Amino acid sequence: MHPAFSVLFLTTLIGAGQGLFLALYTGQVYALAHLLPAQGPDFYVGGSVLALVLLVLGLVASFFHLGRPERAWRTATMWRTSWLSREVIVLPLVMGLVALYGLAHGLGLTARPWFSLAGLLPVDATLVLGLLASLAVYALYVCTAMIYASVRFLPEWHSPLTVANFILLGMASGFMLAAAYAAERGAPLVSFYGLWAVIFTLLGLAGRGLSLWRRGRITPKSSLRTAIGGRHQALVQLAQGATAAGLNSREPFDGRPPRTLPRVQGLFLLLVFPLPVALIALGHGLESPLAPLLAFGVQYLGLLAERWAFFAEARHPQNLYYQGVA
Repeated sequence: MHPAFSVLFLTTLIGAGQGLFLALYTGQVYALAHLLPAQGPDFYVGGSVLALVLLVLGLVASFFHLGRPERAWRTATMWRTSWLSREVIVLPLVMGLVALYGLAHGLGLTARPWFSLAGLLPVDATLVLGLLASLAVYALYVCTAMIYASVRFLPEWHSPLTVANFILLGMASGFMLAAAYAAERGAPLVSFYGLWAVIFTLLGLAGRGLSLWRRGRITPKSSLRTAIGGRHQALVQLAQGATAAGLNSREPFDGRPPRTLPRVQGLFLLLVFPLPVALIALGHGLESPLAPLLAFGVQYLGLLAERWAFFAEARHPQNLYYQGVA
């Protein structure tokens, strides 16, 4: 499939923003349970704003993929059957809840708990809003991934691994960014966020590695003969005729030579997984505040390459007929 750069930025930006929010909320819960040092409201307000900026940038990027952006609202009308419609509905919900979470911290609502769980965990407005936002975040991860995982005629995507990879890679980049944010704020949470970033990165490596292994074992059920109904054993397309430069000969292809995909796969396997982990470990050893930021930057560039490969890996059945001609 043709990798649209607007969709690459959409999925990676909102994935990192969702992961960053989950990191903030996880840190708050740990702090309320006295497992981590408590942070002031400014820490959560700033983190929420950063997560919201990423979500907004992802939303803006999505409009560059639309032929008629003014009709974008219509995509929400098919929510009963379309995962894209559900994503369009859930994304603004996540943005609203993240904004309310940051606002609640800014208003100091943590100082007025409603009740306490088992006498240990004080429950206030921020905790409830954070829980609702976390549920919405996971729903958004699923909706975004299911847009692709639900496509039955693309076996490279039609797998639970697609959903797992969207979640794990989004959380890896989000916790990596949280480590960088904590380092910039001088908060003693860099090691906590960095450890979880490494865990999610390694889990993402396992999931993405399985998807690559699975792709190599997929056997196409169709051929050029079944595509056109021909019986001859050796069929070769000599010309595209009126189909040249049309939608059917452009969108299902990545437009690159066959050697490009393996190179991009090797690039993202390096940038997304071992390099960020090494940088986080180096930053922990040297106590460098720049290492987590560099780790996030490297990983995000790798995620752009990973998402490009994700689309290029999908072999559309109609390519059997609308194939390129040298």
